[in-house]
Amino acid sequence: MARQLLAQTTDVGEKFSEEARKIHYGEQKPRGLRGTATLKEAQSLADEGIDVVPFPMPLAMKGRLQ
Repeated sequence: MARQLLAQTTDVGEKFSEEARKIHYGEQKPRGLRGTATLKEAQSLADEGIDVVPFPMPLAMKGRLQ
């Protein structure tokens, strides 16, 4: 499942909240995102109606896919 998530999403790192909002409010075309957000940021996104799913990524998979 983790490999599929990596293959089908764009890593936006710490800009996750900002990028998710741009997509939600129509400023960018929809696409799958992954990145990091604090609990407070994730709750704020959820309050705005933006779907957020926490997915702990195994450390071994954070590097390049083989």
